[in-house]
Amino acid sequence: MSEDEKLLKEAKKMAWEDRLAHKNWKVRNDANIDIAAVCDGIMDPKDPRLREFGPLFKKAVADSNAPCQEKALDALIAYLRAADTDAGRYGKEICDSIVAKCMTGRPKTLEKSQAVFLLWVELEATDAFLDAMEKAVKAKLAKAVVPAVDAMYQAVSQFGTKVVPPKRIMKMLPELFDHPDANVRACAKGLTIELCRWIGKDAVKNLLFDKMRDTMKKELEIEVDNVVPGAKPTRKIRSEQALECEETAVASVTTAGPSDDAAAPGSTDIDEYDLVDPVDILTPLGKSSFWDGVKATKWSERRDAVAELTKLASVKKIANGDFSEISRILKKLVTDVNIAVAVEAVQAIGNLANGLRKDFTSGSKLLLPVLLDKLKEKKQVMVDALTTTLNAMHKGGCIALLDVIEDVKLAAKNKVPLVRSSCLTWVATCIETSNKPTVLKLHKEYVPILMECLNDSSPEVRDAAFLALAAFAKVVGMKVLERPLEKLDEVRKKKLIEIIGVESTAPATAAPVFSRAQADANGSAVENGGVKRSAASLLSGKRAVSAIPKKSNTGGGSKPAGSSKPGAGKKSEAPKAQAEAPEDVEPGEMSLEDIETRLGALFEPDVIANLKSANWKERLEAITSLKGTVEELKTLDQYAELLIRLLCILPGWNEKNIQVQQKAIEAVILIAQNATRFSKKCVVLCLTGVVEKVGDIKTRIQATKCLTTFCEAVGPKFVLERLFKIMKDHKNPKVLAEGLSWMATALDDFGIGHVPLKDLISFCKDTGLGSSAAPVRTATIKLFGVLHKFVGPDLKGFLTDVKPQLQTMIDAEIEKNPYEGPASAPKRAIRAVDVGAPSGGTDGLPREDISGKLTATLLKNMSSPDWKLRQEALESLNGIIEEANKRIQPTGTGELFMSLKARLNDSNKNLVMMTLATLGLIATAMGQVVEKHSKGILADALKCLGDNKKVVREAVIKMLDSWVLLLQLDKMLPYVIPALVEAKIAAEGRKDLFEWVARNVAKQGDQPVLLQLVKPISMGLQDKFVDMRKSAEACLLELIRVFDVEPVMKASKGVQGSALAALQAVFDHQRSSSASEDSFTMSTTPKAGSKASTSEVRASSRNPSTIGRGAAARQSGSKNTKTSAVLAAEAYDSQMQGQALFNLKDSHKAERERLNSRKYKFDDAARREQPHDIEVDIVKFFREDLQKKLLSPDFKKQIDGLDLLQKAIPNQTKEIIEILDVIFRWSSIRFAESNTTCLLKVIDFLFDLVEGLKGEAYMFSEFEASILFPCLVEKSGHNIEKVREKVRELIRLLCSIYPAPKVFGFMTDGLKSKNNRTRIECVENIEFMIEQCGIEIVGLTKALQSIAAFTVERDGDIRKASLAALATAYKILGEDIWRFVGKISGAQKGVMDEKFKWTAREMEKRGEGKPGGARAEEARALEARADEGRASVKRSAVDTSSGSSNGHSEAGIEGPHGSLRQSSPLDWNEALDIINNATSSEQVVDGLKLVCHELAKAAGDPDSGALDELANDADLLVTTLFVKVTTTFNLGLAGASSRSCKYVLNTLMQTFQVKKLARAVKEGTLHSLITELLVWLLDERVLLMDDGSQLLKAMNVLMLKILENADRTSAFIVLIYLLRPVGSSKFAGRQQGTTVVRNQKFLDLVVKCLIKLTKVLGSTLLEVDLDRILQSIHEYFEELGMAEIRKRAGADDKPLRMVKTLLHELVKLRGTAIKGHLSLVPIDLEPQPIILAYIDLNLQTLGTVGQTQWSAANNGGSSPSNHSAEAQLKQELAAVFKKIGDKQTCTIGLYELYRITQLYPQVDIFSQLQNASEAFRTYISDGIAQMERNAAAGRTFGSIPVATPPPVTSPSVSHTKSAASFQNRGRGQGFGVESGSSHTLHAYEDNNRSAYTEAKPTESTEAFPLKSSAGHNVMPTAQGSGDSKYHNQAMGGTLDAIRERMKSIQAGATGTTGPHSTNFSTNGTKSHSRSSSTDMGEDRALSGLQARMERLKTGGGLEYEIAQR
Repeated sequence: MSEDEKLLKEAKKMAWEDRLAHKNWKVRNDANIDIAAVCDGIMDPKDPRLREFGPLFKKAVADSNAPCQEKALDALIAYLRAADTDAGRYGKEICDSIVAKCMTGRPKTLEKSQAVFLLWVELEATDAFLDAMEKAVKAKLAKAVVPAVDAMYQAVSQFGTKVVPPKRIMKMLPELFDHPDANVRACAKGLTIELCRWIGKDAVKNLLFDKMRDTMKKELEIEVDNVVPGAKPTRKIRSEQALECEETAVASVTTAGPSDDAAAPGSTDIDEYDLVDPVDILTPLGKSSFWDGVKATKWSERRDAVAELTKLASVKKIANGDFSEISRILKKLVTDVNIAVAVEAVQAIGNLANGLRKDFTSGSKLLLPVLLDKLKEKKQVMVDALTTTLNAMHKGGCIALLDVIEDVKLAAKNKVPLVRSSCLTWVATCIETSNKPTVLKLHKEYVPILMECLNDSSPEVRDAAFLALAAFAKVVGMKVLERPLEKLDEVRKKKLIEIIGVESTAPATAAPVFSRAQADANGSAVENGGVKRSAASLLSGKRAVSAIPKKSNTGGGSKPAGSSKPGAGKKSEAPKAQAEAPEDVEPGEMSLEDIETRLGALFEPDVIANLKSANWKERLEAITSLKGTVEELKTLDQYAELLIRLLCILPGWNEKNIQVQQKAIEAVILIAQNATRFSKKCVVLCLTGVVEKVGDIKTRIQATKCLTTFCEAVGPKFVLERLFKIMKDHKNPKVLAEGLSWMATALDDFGIGHVPLKDLISFCKDTGLGSSAAPVRTATIKLFGVLHKFVGPDLKGFLTDVKPQLQTMIDAEIEKNPYEGPASAPKRAIRAVDVGAPSGGTDGLPREDISGKLTATLLKNMSSPDWKLRQEALESLNGIIEEANKRIQPTGTGELFMSLKARLNDSNKNLVMMTLATLGLIATAMGQVVEKHSKGILADALKCLGDNKKVVREAVIKMLDSWVLLLQLDKMLPYVIPALVEAKIAAEGRKDLFEWVARNVAKQGDQPVLLQLVKPISMGLQDKFVDMRKSAEACLLELIRVFDVEPVMKASKGVQGSALAALQAVFDHQRSSSASEDSFTMSTTPKAGSKASTSEVRASSRNPSTIGRGAAARQSGSKNTKTSAVLAAEAYDSQMQGQALFNLKDSHKAERERLNSRKYKFDDAARREQPHDIEVDIVKFFREDLQKKLLSPDFKKQIDGLDLLQKAIPNQTKEIIEILDVIFRWSSIRFAESNTTCLLKVIDFLFDLVEGLKGEAYMFSEFEASILFPCLVEKSGHNIEKVREKVRELIRLLCSIYPAPKVFGFMTDGLKSKNNRTRIECVENIEFMIEQCGIEIVGLTKALQSIAAFTVERDGDIRKASLAALATAYKILGEDIWRFVGKISGAQKGVMDEKFKWTAREMEKRGEGKPGGARAEEARALEARADEGRASVKRSAVDTSSGSSNGHSEAGIEGPHGSLRQSSPLDWNEALDIINNATSSEQVVDGLKLVCHELAKAAGDPDSGALDELANDADLLVTTLFVKVTTTFNLGLAGASSRSCKYVLNTLMQTFQVKKLARAVKEGTLHSLITELLVWLLDERVLLMDDGSQLLKAMNVLMLKILENADRTSAFIVLIYLLRPVGSSKFAGRQQGTTVVRNQKFLDLVVKCLIKLTKVLGSTLLEVDLDRILQSIHEYFEELGMAEIRKRAGADDKPLRMVKTLLHELVKLRGTAIKGHLSLVPIDLEPQPIILAYIDLNLQTLGTVGQTQWSAANNGGSSPSNHSAEAQLKQELAAVFKKIGDKQTCTIGLYELYRITQLYPQVDIFSQLQNASEAFRTYISDGIAQMERNAAAGRTFGSIPVATPPPVTSPSVSHTKSAASFQNRGRGQGFGVESGSSHTLHAYEDNNRSAYTEAKPTESTEAFPLKSSAGHNVMPTAQGSGDSKYHNQAMGGTLDAIRERMKSIQAGATGTTGPHSTNFSTNGTKSHSRSSSTDMGEDRALSGLQARMERLKTGGGLEYEIAQR
């Protein structure tokens, strides 16, 4: 035994610690081996020996002996495999020791060290591992850093970022990016790429790219872009392994383990927010000027302060802090008046939400209501900021929808619709981005809100609510919406279901495809748990699509031990290289000396020497000699490459002399042409140089010829592929443009058979169309045009992502190059033998193999029980086809068709329709081979025709249309015929299929196989369903048209019975109808030499489109057949010419106009249904040949049809007029198309048509004009000058057959066009019309206002045109033009003023006078004319006082206004006389002009007093005018001009625009005027008048102005009166025969007027006399009666509902004080007036219920028990005591106090009189006792005698004015009323003292002083010394006596007797009280009976004015 053996044997007896510390390395080595063996044998991770070993490895792995160190690492690996997570306690010290001692060791040591690190990660000691790595990457030696980076790379790659947190790794990377060692940098890049796979590209770019150098960033960016995200871990930590073992054990017992797919956990999403460190922004914010800036007064300083916060808060993550004060400031700034400050504040909130996330919850809740309210902003910058911020708050978790329900409810009820809709849209977005458990908690709260919003008046709000409900359904399913949906009507329910379907069809991501590919990549990268090699390996240049490389980079990183031999890789790659590159095309290096040596025998020595010469002439001589030598060579193949190499060096491609360069290129061409085998190496050598010379104009011809020669030699495929690589990065746009132009030439020369079309299209899109140089894009577009000539329309499928502008240009180029087919023979031949197969299908375009994308997951999801997964699978499939540009190969689609077949029977009909659409898409993408691979799916698709939903059947027909284009009908018949007879398919479905077959039979031609359709047609002819029989018959007729009757009859031999009879009936009908055609056709057909059958000629004569389908199609080469076809066509033309061009038998123009009464727009021509509607009418009214020409898609045939119409104009104008609307509608479609030739022809036709219509003196109808003019207006801005000129001439010509004012209206509408050129033309046309027709043509339009707005447009042309038009108007109007242009800005006014000054100077130069001079002269002439006629008018006024020519009585008007005429201006009165006595409409207009002039003059100078004088005559004027309304309108209906009607309405408008004049119009006059206007508004005949629509518009505006400015009390009374029943009220309406025009429409108009007045009642309450309004309501109720009211209430009568609404509004505004306004209502009648019950009801409803003052039936009322009832009682007592304190109302007060004691016996009323005198208390007691005695005697309130007035000493209370002062108050003082009230008293305070305040005067007309006509008081006051007996008589007796006395006084004051009531006379005027306006304001505070009594006390009288008519 040797010494070593003894030593080792003895050492085994030592402790493990001693052995490992032994000085002999062999002992230590042996100890490590033993430890590894022991650890390998341990099976229990809790074995105590493992605890003993743990502390030993810290020193063991740091052994200085390399072999011992390796064995120590082996032992450590064994230990870590046996241990559990408890070993992690030793991880930090051991990892640090490894980093210190093992990272610079041998390769095996490094490999084992990395394995140890990964085991520590597996034992969940990740922190210790990363701590060690942070130390390792700071090592000074690069070779120690590289293994550490590789270890981190392997850890991330194998365990994923869930186990290894990337945050700490990313902090290490910036130092590694700047490391001086290239290997370290390479490894850092690889680690970065690996992180991209786990956390995404964007996160890595955002966090790391800013910390790199630009060069590294550029390199790494390319690598990162190729990374496929979505990696999965390949290794599990120890706890996951234990869990997996448990699951496996359970699965083995239950035999139901999870699938492989489910076992693999997906990667965890890493939030970029978690990877960054928080940044403190509060500290720098405190040091900034933020806090002072937000308080600044200047908006710019506030904005800058908030911008500073926005900038600080833009970091990724913000440190938490106290942001409450900042939130409060931002809340204030969001509502800042300056939009810039508000936007900045909103953006700052968004940044805080992104940076703080959940830490910003409190601030978000504070700010959310303000942000939601701010959604009302319409500016886009604010909308964008709000949307971003709100989404950030929800996404960051700042707010949860469950916590902000109240805020959302408030926003959903906001009065601004935009707030409601935007809030709901945001809610929908939040729901879609929330998880299912969260949404399940929300639906109970949010669904009711959304359901309520479905009833919103705004469609935007309803749509947003639908979207939010759809979001609920999308996240949690339809179950939560089942109950709410039950409440919806069918329409909304259907809409919601449709939206849910649309929402669920959003484009699905390709995540399943990516995850599957990633899994494959991971599986191939890590085999048997192997370790990945190096992070630098990810930087391989040749890398697969997956993110994991298969070949490591030899240039960087350390080479790990155990790598495979170099030769292994080469052997495996050799077959692949051999298959891909049969020819070596990359040329090697060869020196010039070698070339000279090999070519020395060919040339003279001086040739090469001269090529090197500096003298260009010598070089030219040498190259010429070389070229000659090449021409003489017979065998050039062996020297070809050497010659090319020589020419590339001498003279080379940088030759400066053009001649030498040209000769050199010619020599290359010669070599390529003469060499029998010109290698691809030669092409590669030359190609770069030749491409450069293509861009030089001097060598371009030779260079392009050289490229063409190369294509002939090696094939265009190789040349183009090389060119793509060279030109892709070329910077010279000339080279690119010329290169693309050559490619277009090459396609023409060689065709597309050997062209890489996919690469060519990609190159053109990316490089050509993406270039910034216009010549490059132009050349690319031309290349696409040439390509279209070969590949056809399918090319457009590859260009869907091109910009719209470029797409338009490409389409134009494609039109120039129609499709010719790929099979055309190439112009040049290709000499190369191996040129490759064609790269596409029959059309040359490439088809993509999608079998790899049809994953098992996709097919599995297509059969999933969850409809959402099925839908996503179908969407993914559609996306795959779209990505393949709708060009796919049939490979691997068998399972796909089986899955799709199952989906055709899906229970979800939306998915069935999606499947059908997908089948149509697949057929289009796959081509004709779809039939072989479709597995008979067509039969299953046809079964869907049995669905009862029309949309499903339409989807089937649409799919069939796609298939028939590829397969033709004959190949589809085996599937179609069984479907036609299938009984399970409903009749509707078979009908649709018959119609489809009929459409396609004619396209198929006369193929005998189509005759198999006869049998199913015969069965269809017997069907019960009428439409089915019609469809089957149409299909049979189409067969007969194609085959003729005889062949079809032969095909029906197998049909028997009733089916044969049905067929025979059709055959007989066809024979009889074609008998005459046969004889005619046979007479024109040649008897010999023609092979065309009679049936073909007959078929062609019936339908020229079938020529060439029968025998002519089969014998296309026969000259005789062509002759037959021509003769048949001529026969058809002759036959058509013998028929009438138009068929007007069933033409009902008026009916068409009625059915199409809506206003047409230019966009209507593009509507889908429009062409179909036109087609129906054209077929109905036009001859057959003309029909086909006009309806043909070929514009040439359309022009032929127009020629026929144009020729018919002179002779058939009347017939054309009958169908003019049809012609115009057809023309509108042509206007909407883009064909200029056809457009010009239509315009020429319209010119001739207008001339013909002028000859017939025809005028366009409104309907016809509404079709034509919008199109002409829109096309007046055509981009072609010729078209614009013609349209301009046509519009001006049309003014001759259509009124110019109406044409002017269309021009005004054209000003709103989006086309700038159209607006310019409309402005110019308006200028022309103003110049020709005068300024009157502008009328009520706002044309000049719109034109004035154009004066500040950016476009110079429209500014110029608008200023020219305004200058033309200025010439006519002068300074008055400023009234026509409306409100304009200062800039606009400056521009216009400058233009007007220039115009004035020009007019002065030309001697045209001053602007507006002619208009002023006309006005002066009018005044002079009025002066001349004054004398005669005065004389005739006396003669005509009893009546006037128009039947209106003048006496009644002159009587009450006689005094006014003497004081009024002479011109004014004479103008009225002119209007009254006019004998013609012109005289009426002259008088009205003068009136308007006076009105304008008075209104313009309100301080002159003229307006006050005119106000005296306002009633007379309006009376005169409303009579003229009837007269002028009747004349207009009789055919007269509507000019006088316009002037009458205009004068009324000017009168009622002045409030003072409007208020002066009497109630009776107002009644007559309103009635007349409403009746004329309902008269349908007004539309037939000239400018009828404008008159209606003017009357509408006038009515609004009357309601706005007229006396509101009168307006209310008139309108309420008009609502009365016709039978009881004497309605003064316009008569038509004997029937009064009074219908429901009239009442609706009256109700609308009342609604308008009632809406503003709250703000106009002080302007109305409530007593009179309540009297009108009372009279309305009483006239109806209670029975009628109940009847109408049940029928929901609008007038009754309106009156109730008005009463409710009055009660709501006045409360209980409304009771004081019932002075004109007899409240003491029995039974009580109906209005009292409604007032009580409204008071109860509004919560102000209390015992009424009049009710005698409420004796059983309960005593008040709460504070509100007590306060109400106090208020009632205050009012009662106030009445008792007044002499006039003391009796009423005592009676009311008595009633209170009866109703409230428990109330001690004397406790309220503690401060009153003893005399007043005694007076109260005696009064109550007297009332009790009266009640006992059976006296009613009306028969109670007036009580003795109270003593002078009334209740002594603390108030500003005592009762005595109240009795002696002066005028204008009130008594104890609330602010804004005229009767209600303040309630008693708690100290039982009444509070009296002065009343505010109101502007109502309820309290007029009662005076006689002479102005004296009717009766003396109580204090006067006059007739006190008379006063006492008035005060004595009963209350009825008082009222009767009041009526006597009123009658005496006016000289009229009779009761006071509201009565309208028969002519419409109304008798009512009027007061002199001197004391109006003094009595405004009084109301009710008190006001009336007060007037009697002050001696006032009541003045009545009764207008006699």
